Amino acid sequence: MKKQIFTNKAPAAIGPYSQAIQWGDVVFISGQIPLIASSGELNNETFYDQASQVIDNLEAICIEAGGRLDNILKLTIFLTDLKKFDEVNEIMSKRFSKPFPARATIEVSKLPKGVDIEIDAILSIEV
Repeated sequence: MKKQIFTNKAPAAIGPYSQAIQWGDVVFISGQIPLIASSGELNNETFYDQASQVIDNLEAICIEAGGRLDNILKLTIFLTDLKKFDEVNEIMSKRFSKPFPARATIEVSKLPKGVDIEIDAILSIEV
């Protein structure tokens, strides 16, 4: 049976979807953008700020689900400019440990609220 995961430490969904859904020992985390949970404001001064906030949001949901960033199996990264690919790699190497999650990186024309990055994740936890 599916279970909704929610934490106030990550932004609430801005549409009809859940922050995350758990099915057995797998958690599907919805795409996160650089919204600050406490204020609802965007952390978008620099691309580094945006990417770091997105990972902070993912981490908060991972913790609520009983996991951590290193339990993430797969990431899908959406960028409005693939020229930011190397910067994403640099940020990920600081926040994730080996073995790194599998991932796909996709360039898109627009993202919600005009941000430059969105990331969703599949997390494994022990039940």
